[in-house]
Amino acid sequence: MISATLNRAYESDIAWSFRKSWVARISSLLLIVLFAAALLAPYLATQNPYDISQLFLLDSELPPSWVAGGDPRYLLGTDQQARDLYSSILYGLRLSLIVGFASVALAAALGISLGLLGGFLGGMVDGAIMRVADILLSFPAILVALLVNGIARGVLPPERHADAAIWVMILAIGLTNWVQYARTVRGSTMVERQKEYVQAARINGVSGLNIMIHHILPNVLGPVLVIATINLGMAVLTEATLSFLGVGMPATQPSLGTLIRIGNEYLFSGVWWVVIFPSAVLVILVLAVNLLGDWLRDALNPKLR
Repeated sequence: MISATLNRAYESDIAWSFRKSWVARISSLLLIVLFAAALLAPYLATQNPYDISQLFLLDSELPPSWVAGGDPRYLLGTDQQARDLYSSILYGLRLSLIVGFASVALAAALGISLGLLGGFLGGMVDGAIMRVADILLSFPAILVALLVNGIARGVLPPERHADAAIWVMILAIGLTNWVQYARTVRGSTMVERQKEYVQAARINGVSGLNIMIHHILPNVLGPVLVIATINLGMAVLTEATLSFLGVGMPATQPSLGTLIRIGNEYLFSGVWWVVIFPSAVLVILVLAVNLLGDWLRDALNPKLR
């Protein structure tokens, strides 16, 4: 049974397209390496950059180990607080991916739910949801995220800002990106609800909620998967942008964006490594996610098969 399932998966159109596309294979390999590095950060890092007791200020601003003046203990050098940049990147990558995945999950859950309701029920419900979506689309996503972030920080007491920063980021980015899911699912739902299997379910007395969850939802998830893949890269970029602007993750728990912001302040003083290496990791991560999303979009498009 298991071997037959694996054989069918191996011989599927998506698996064939993956084997044929070298871009998809390289992107997947890069993502696996980055995800593994983020997941195993406590074991791969040489120090915990969030633990003050492990930092020695005399080792601050050391260049990479292969540059003159570098220390073999610090492969990519250290920052102004004597944090090992290699370890900081691993932990920062972990935070960026947590925010990215959680915000995509929040946006997808909200967008799919509202899209199903609007497309299936229609009328005033659909109109209200789409008008809210139109309003959000009229503003740049980063401004909406800044607004949500500012409101959340205004509600919370100042001493809770650092502890709640990751949850505020997830909420801000998630509430920004749900519109794409809602519009896509709504359009697909409006097509699916007119088909015979939905009419048959209604005649058999199946409730509207069961029809949406068990009949329509599985048939509209293909485009959602593509959107989620591409939105992961956008969510990581949005988090990095907010952190670079100083309203994201705090300096005591730096993400990739925070590391870039800190390094940018000292770039012209010759401490180039603090901004170059986190920027390179961010570029590789977002590029690999976007390339994989582009391949997945083409692989799931029946017109291109």
